[in-house]
Amino acid sequence: MVTFLKPITFLCSFLTITLFFVPTHQKVTISLNTTTLPKSGDAVLIQWSGIADPSSLDWLGIYSPSTSSHADFVGYVFLKSSPGWESGSGRVSVPLVNLRSNYSFRIFRWTESEINPKKRDHDRSPLPGTRHLLAESPELGFGPGRGPEQIHLAYTDREDEMRVMFVTGDGGERRMRYGERRDALGEVAVARVGRYEREDMCDAPANESVGWRDPGFIHDGVMRNLKKGVKYYYQVGSDSKGWSAIHSFMSRNGDSDETIAFMFGDMGAATPYTTFIRTQEESLSTVKWILRDIEALGDKPTFVSHIGDISYARGYAWIWDQFFNQIEPIASRVPYHVCIGNHEYDWPLQPWKPDWSWSIYGKDGGGECGVPYSLRFNMPGNSSEPTGTRAPATRNLYYSFDMGSVHFVYLSTETNFLQGSKQYEFIKRDLESVNQSKTPFVVVQGHRPMYTTSNEIRDAPIREKMLKHLEPLFVKNNVTLALWGHVHRYERFCPLNNFTCGSQGRNGLNWKGYPVHVVIGMAGQDWQPIWKPRPDHTDVPIFPQPKQSMYRGGEFGYTRLIATKEKLTLSYVGNHDGKVHDVVEVLASGEVLNSGISRDIVDGDISQSKTMHDHGVESTFSFFVKGASILVLGAFIGYVLGFISHARKGALPRNNWTPVKSEET
Repeated sequence: MVTFLKPITFLCSFLTITLFFVPTHQKVTISLNTTTLPKSGDAVLIQWSGIADPSSLDWLGIYSPSTSSHADFVGYVFLKSSPGWESGSGRVSVPLVNLRSNYSFRIFRWTESEINPKKRDHDRSPLPGTRHLLAESPELGFGPGRGPEQIHLAYTDREDEMRVMFVTGDGGERRMRYGERRDALGEVAVARVGRYEREDMCDAPANESVGWRDPGFIHDGVMRNLKKGVKYYYQVGSDSKGWSAIHSFMSRNGDSDETIAFMFGDMGAATPYTTFIRTQEESLSTVKWILRDIEALGDKPTFVSHIGDISYARGYAWIWDQFFNQIEPIASRVPYHVCIGNHEYDWPLQPWKPDWSWSIYGKDGGGECGVPYSLRFNMPGNSSEPTGTRAPATRNLYYSFDMGSVHFVYLSTETNFLQGSKQYEFIKRDLESVNQSKTPFVVVQGHRPMYTTSNEIRDAPIREKMLKHLEPLFVKNNVTLALWGHVHRYERFCPLNNFTCGSQGRNGLNWKGYPVHVVIGMAGQDWQPIWKPRPDHTDVPIFPQPKQSMYRGGEFGYTRLIATKEKLTLSYVGNHDGKVHDVVEVLASGEVLNSGISRDIVDGDISQSKTMHDHGVESTFSFFVKGASILVLGAFIGYVLGFISHARKGALPRNNWTPVKSEET
């Protein structure tokens, strides 16, 4: 009897051991609250259960197309972000941008012993491993008939036109219909269509499966014969594929002296998940406050100026979709103008790479080589440079236009600007032809700064060339402001020529109208520069603020430009409170009235300043800002809170204002 029981005992033990080692992922399930989202930016609720022995490294991968290999996720969320994850169950809500392919979601187990130190993101954090798949979700798509997406406006070379660009999933014909009444869109125009391919990308990751995604079809149309300073309504799409919502804009008015613009650099986009690169969560606050200001303006023409480092996609295509979805509430209402930065273009074999630039131009563009930037925007002027590869020529490099009392010039710091180049000749010819009786103010914009007190040693050669070749043109032709990005701070200088401040008309002294240089690259990117150390105390991290630097700070934000024929005012708005923290005013003569800022502006609302009350436009603007803030922020706050609650790990506190030291200690 004992002998008979031994095989049975052994068999039971074997079955017990076998069942113990049955892969646990067979019990893990993922469910979605829907398999169809109505529109881009809507959220899906993802739920899971059945995870045995949950680990803090278990993670959810987000995939589009749904057939992507395990390593080619667009983003991921650690399951521990869900309350109660230790039970093996949880949920997470993720807003998704339409990538014109279905999504799927996969749960993986990842252990510390499997961390690969060679596979890291831009923050040097290890990318999660995909060896142990626990579960996979059903596919999720976007519903039909929703119309085009990523709508954005731009000026053309004609004052009676407005360009509109948008993206669809197919190359079929799309139209714009527009008019002066929401219920009477009687004017119709057909948009031309284009796209770019994976083979147009010149380097990794942009041309590899990990970074490339189908960009869709880019439609580009022009609404013509617009009346001056009139509110127009418009929508884009087709009867068969659906129409967008109805948007509105104010047409340009060449007879008006008033100019209003929102200006910044280096904004980027936020994602509600972690991805291969660092994304810019502070960009959400920049969008929020600019929307507040646009609401406050009412029916006044204005535009946005984003001077380089646009989306920070760096070869990961879906970041462009994320960016355009994020700015659409702004860009569908006011023209959105750009100039090229290093993160749109730079790569090792770019055509213009002179001997002195060896330290400057690297792989900042992630292999995009300016292609998405060139085809997703269409700025005035038709400037371009060949890439030397299959990729189409790089566009949107340098151009100019008038808006009210200001002549705006955009230039490229990434392509040739030296004497004898096409760009130099354009800048020279353009500045010399400005009619300063019509536009007494001239504002030049480019990405890399000519002046900065950050310790950007790598860019020193390009600053030297700009000082040699471009500054004489600026001084000779009475440039009012020179605005720059690249350095992720705000810094305003005195009126400068060859590092020397003009007298600014103080104490009855004679003055000279030198350009006021302002660095405005603080719109979202949180990789902050290191201020140059003191030469006698290299261990002191903050360089004493030199006398040429009138104000500098570490607060995220943007600038607001308001001008009439008599005066131009540039205000620096901080994202932590939406208030003005620095102001400079320049008369049409070139005289700088105030190069500092009074405490009532620093500590209070902009409308508390007598100087601003004396400026009728700014005072009125401030009044409406207060009222509009309640409406816009109320509508926007739900979206922002939902969006950032799922944002990437390690984000900076959203309301933490840390101004840079401005005094020697």
